[in-house]
Amino acid sequence: MKISTQELWLEVPERRAIVSLHSEVERLVQESGVQEGLVLVNAMHITASVFINDNETGLHHDYELWLESLAPFDASPQRYHHNRTGEDNADAHMKRQIMGREVVLAITEGRLHLGPWEHIFYYEFDGLRKKRVLVKIVGE
Repeated sequence: MKISTQELWLEVPERRAIVSLHSEVERLVQESGVQEGLVLVNAMHITASVFINDNETGLHHDYELWLESLAPFDASPQRYHHNRTGEDNADAHMKRQIMGREVVLAITEGRLHLGPWEHIFYYEFDGLRKKRVLVKIVGE
């Protein structure tokens, strides 16, 4: 069995943004030499997410509006108790909970085994600093 563990470092220059990880994960899978197996792609910070969906800007805009309606940004300690600790990112924690922390994908014949519109993304909810994504590839 082959195992590859890599970390991708990102520094998103905005508070919130969606970043494609797709090409980078494809490259890591190819370099691993794994022909049949699984790849885990995991946001290693509690204010970021990894998800799979359509690579379409209208949908990304809709995510922003939807998540902001569910957990609006508010740095004040009145709305969120978490912000009473001196943080201002309680909304980011909630958005991450909704979008999830990781994805697991099949590798078949040395390639990601995805549906026709599936694309891998990192979603930053509290950016402006370096964060990492774990890519763990396991298989034969």
